[in-house]
Amino acid sequence: MKQQIRAPSYVLGVGLTKFLKPRGQVEYTELGFEAGIKALLDAHITYDDVEMGIASYCYGDSVSGQRVFYQFGMTEIPIINVNNNCASASTGIAMARDAISRGGADCIMVVGFEKMKPGSLERNFTDRADPVGRFMDMNYKSWGKGEASGAVQLFANTAKEYMNKYVWPLPSLVSGENLKTHDFSGLAFRHGATAQDFAEIARINHAHSKKNPYAQFQKEFSLEQIMSGPMIQEPLTMSQCCPTSDGGAAAIIVSEDFLNARPHLRSQAILIAGQSFVTDSPSAFDGSAASLVGAGLARTAVKEALKQANASIADIKVVELHDCFSSAEMMALDALGLSEPGKAHELVRNKDITFGGRYVVNPSGGLLSKGHPLGATGIAQCAELVWQLRGWATNRLVPGIDVALAHNAGLGSAGVVTIYKRVDGQKNRPVDDEEVAKITGLGYNPAVQAKGFTRAQADSARSKRRSEWALEGTLDKVQSKF
Repeated sequence: MKQQIRAPSYVLGVGLTKFLKPRGQVEYTELGFEAGIKALLDAHITYDDVEMGIASYCYGDSVSGQRVFYQFGMTEIPIINVNNNCASASTGIAMARDAISRGGADCIMVVGFEKMKPGSLERNFTDRADPVGRFMDMNYKSWGKGEASGAVQLFANTAKEYMNKYVWPLPSLVSGENLKTHDFSGLAFRHGATAQDFAEIARINHAHSKKNPYAQFQKEFSLEQIMSGPMIQEPLTMSQCCPTSDGGAAAIIVSEDFLNARPHLRSQAILIAGQSFVTDSPSAFDGSAASLVGAGLARTAVKEALKQANASIADIKVVELHDCFSSAEMMALDALGLSEPGKAHELVRNKDITFGGRYVVNPSGGLLSKGHPLGATGIAQCAELVWQLRGWATNRLVPGIDVALAHNAGLGSAGVVTIYKRVDGQKNRPVDDEEVAKITGLGYNPAVQAKGFTRAQADSARSKRRSEWALEGTLDKVQSKF
């Protein structure tokens, strides 16, 4: 669906918590509070400036958003709770942008958080129809039913489908006697997609994560270690599957009028130049594994987002992409047009998705190593790209860019592609950590150090209309981590 964007929206502030192994030791109230205060401080505003709140999460009861937002203040603003599977956070950003573009607000705060259980994702309600049930039924009909969790089966089958579809030599080029008289050994490895290509995606993402202080895993693995790890479902080993995580992320989205009233903040604002939020067409049930996991969503959304941004895919050099499994990244590289159709594995093989290549995909480490707290993921992508475009991500910077792309998808389905741009039209440059520390007032660069804030800073960001009863002991708990 074509989206009518009437006025521009900007990301003025972002905030992240560390993404953690889910051990039941941290409350979602703490995760949301920490991320939100950091975003307010980054934006140099207070909660009294916020006119609407949007909370994104999947594993939580109704009005969990109010529980989080009331800790910042009780200002009677509308607060919306969003549950859109793995795309919940980017859905929240899209809603904020839409409201601002239509004059519904000038400053919206989006906070995503998730407190998860260890292990594979499970359904909360088993006494009613499964929201993704028809997707799983089509998966089983086309590929049979395996032993792994439903999500793993979907994405393992996506990898198998890709390898079966994009092989060498092509079936049309060889047949009958050719197969008997010609030795094609080794050629499939060099030209067709293999399990090693999917493992290489995981290797690259884990290598990137070493530079991200917020990542759940900050450890590099060799290709051999990834391929020899525990097999979850062929061809996906454990390191090719994202971990469940506890985490929080927040963003402040503002209007042109808001910036005009605060010209001193314009230099740090990042324009949401294009964005498309879509759901499935009937092709989702065409029997293809890639269709079930969102290939069609990505193809549709990227075209509209680029059109709005007056950009082409050739302009993109850095991407935060939804790599919940290595096969999800391979599929998205193809569907987003970052490679020629059927040649995403060649992009991977040529080292064109990492530093020194055509693109840098997931400089944050992606979901595979950063972690995947569902309600926070899309905002975490936003934060990484904001830091990249500002030039703050000095230890992992993709220099010389003024535009970046985020891709976030949820099964069942929802897909969001967002194009972020610098406001000044200039290319980014590395900003010294000391300079960033002065800009933020935090005393450190939040893009390269996962640290906190003082009580005085938290107090200055909260509303004057507030209840200490609503805050309870959250500030003490958050402070104890710092």
